[in-house]
Amino acid sequence: METQDRAELCFPQLSNTSCKKSAYSLPELLLFNITQSSISVITVTLNLLVIISVSHYRQLHTPTNILILSLAVSDFLVGLLTIPGEMMRNTGCWFLGDLLCSLFNYASFIISSSSIGVMVLISVDRYVAICDPLHYQTRVTKSRVKVCVCLCWLCSVLYNILLVKDDLSEPGRHNSCYRECVLVDYITGTVDLIVTFLAPVSIIVVLYLKVFVVAVSQARAMRSHVTEIKLQLSVTQTKKSELKAARNLGVLVVVFLICFIPYYCVSLAKPDFLNSTTAFFVYYLFSFNATLNPVIYTLFYPWFRKAVKFIVTLQILQRGSCQAKIL
Repeated sequence: METQDRAELCFPQLSNTSCKKSAYSLPELLLFNITQSSISVITVTLNLLVIISVSHYRQLHTPTNILILSLAVSDFLVGLLTIPGEMMRNTGCWFLGDLLCSLFNYASFIISSSSIGVMVLISVDRYVAICDPLHYQTRVTKSRVKVCVCLCWLCSVLYNILLVKDDLSEPGRHNSCYRECVLVDYITGTVDLIVTFLAPVSIIVVLYLKVFVVAVSQARAMRSHVTEIKLQLSVTQTKKSELKAARNLGVLVVVFLICFIPYYCVSLAKPDFLNSTTAFFVYYLFSFNATLNPVIYTLFYPWFRKAVKFIVTLQILQRGSCQAKIL
């Protein structure tokens, strides 16, 4: 009996302090690891294609695509870092040490909060494009968007270091057993919920509701003036493209909210619920958003499909390929 108990421990030689392995059976662990490894590889590959596409082709260097690039970077890091780290954490045995656990939590917080910040910027971008189209070109420039993206990541780095500074200075302070890797305490999580989720989501919802109202009125106006002169027809085409972009990015925002809201709702639950099976699946829905985003680009953006074709067929290696017509 004592031998069996030791087999359940991560470190059998430390029987009094060692954490226990997860209670999953071997088939469950295999299914879990294969599934999550596949999702991790797919997430990294698809988002890397987005990063290469937007970075390489100059025609794609637009303010909106810069925001998509930033989102792809955070999604890429989810597949490369967050999902593999959570796979190890959920086995019940963290073998990388307390300091790396604290750094992993810190990096995960930066990635998730920066994603939310970029979603706010995308909502602002579409709000200005639809609700104030005459000033869009002057107000939303590539340089300003780049500054906003950098500030978004910088604020995420500085804000989250306040949350985990105690864990970084004293790794393992919340552990109940040897080499456990836990998230920050419940009170800190609640503060983080308000600052990095409730406020940004409120901004996103309000802005997109306004975009929706204006978009509907503009669509009706365009249908009623379909026989206008050629100049006005050109303006109409521009409006149509902006409305289409708002619709596509709206799908991105809605999917983001569907994936993120359950996770943050669960984070308000009691600590024992946070370790439940329901919370486990909610977290991976949260992470799966990083896989879904490039799938949305594939469905709604012809330029992404064309860029991927150029990358896969190695046309991207040809001299002057960055000048290729993608749009």
